[in-house]
Amino acid sequence: MANLKMTTPPKGWNSWDVYGASVTESEVKENAAYMAENLLSHGWEYVVVDIQWYEPTADSSHYHAFAELKMDEYGRLLPAENRFPSAVNGVGFKNLSDYVHSLGLKFGIHIMRGIPRQAVHLNVPIAGTNLRARDIAHANSICPWNTDMYGIDMGKEGAQAYYDSIFKLYAEWGVDFIKVDDIADSKLYSTHLEEIKAIRKAIDKTGRDMVLSLSPGPAPLKYGTFFQEYANMWRLTDDFWDNWEQLKDMFTRCAQWSPFVGPGSWPDCDMLPLGHIGIRSVDGGGADRLTRFTKAEQRTMMTLWSIFRSPLMLGCELTDLDDWTLHLLREPTLKIMHQEGRNARQIHNEDDWVVWQTEANATVYYVIFNLSDTERVTPTEIVALAKLKNSETLVAHDCLVSY
Repeated sequence: MANLKMTTPPKGWNSWDVYGASVTESEVKENAAYMAENLLSHGWEYVVVDIQWYEPTADSSHYHAFAELKMDEYGRLLPAENRFPSAVNGVGFKNLSDYVHSLGLKFGIHIMRGIPRQAVHLNVPIAGTNLRARDIAHANSICPWNTDMYGIDMGKEGAQAYYDSIFKLYAEWGVDFIKVDDIADSKLYSTHLEEIKAIRKAIDKTGRDMVLSLSPGPAPLKYGTFFQEYANMWRLTDDFWDNWEQLKDMFTRCAQWSPFVGPGSWPDCDMLPLGHIGIRSVDGGGADRLTRFTKAEQRTMMTLWSIFRSPLMLGCELTDLDDWTLHLLREPTLKIMHQEGRNARQIHNEDDWVVWQTEANATVYYVIFNLSDTERVTPTEIVALAKLKNSETLVAHDCLVSY
């Protein structure tokens, strides 16, 4: 069963949108220090190192096919020491994790499902067994966009032992958050149900609380109750970027998935492309830039994510965050809806007017979204629906919070 101790959706920072696969230890520390000083008191607490932390040659969001990876004698990936110097002598992320924890924050990493192809080609032993990598590898189960891993055949002896061994290592490092990729909606094989079960079992064996986040999306709606049982977060979309059409589409996804939101169960709208992104991440149709979302679109995104209670993961360079964005991230009404809201749901969607409702602390909150491309006066029937006293003029793509 998924960890139900989590009563609120995770809030934090992930390195992908700004550094792609190439983030360094110093960059993680700088962003963590900013979060501790400026955002921790507002509920932002997770610092997550995204993909390829084990690849010495990673330099952008582009993957290097069949790159040599850093791993131990049991095929367990280790941080690349040229990018994470505190990982020397095989200590992995323990020192970086300790630093993040010393700030009052929590530490997370990204992994790909399966076992490194490099481990299989070398046929390394599986820790705690008499078996080897080739005994469990599923060589026909691959990721179409990343060459690092083979899937694991969960019907083979030793398969669970391998997953147990890597999560034992992560627990020793002090990891609090695991983002597992190529698993919620593998582009070739749909959802890898058995590997998800194995990962859940391995986490539970460690005795350490770890948020389990599944990527990429769109996760199939038919597996909603499965995800609730075995994961804490699962992606509703492929990578989300600063694009209005993607944001508008998220309203449909949130309406479909709202029944699955609850303690320890958070359908995930993906990261927040706010502020300064793309420094070394060229995905999303752009390079080094400020978000292409207008301020109205940014408010719309933050409000939808908050009332729906999606996890909130920032993707920007925090150290040069502007005052306007920082204020948005600290907005108290959004925090209440996100952290305290219950029974959030869409109650109206017609003619690009969308209304959501949630309940928090004996108060009912209503949000009106104008999804058209023009400024419009809120129709009286929409105002009445949301129990507002007066009609309001809304900026294009803007939203109005009432309670």
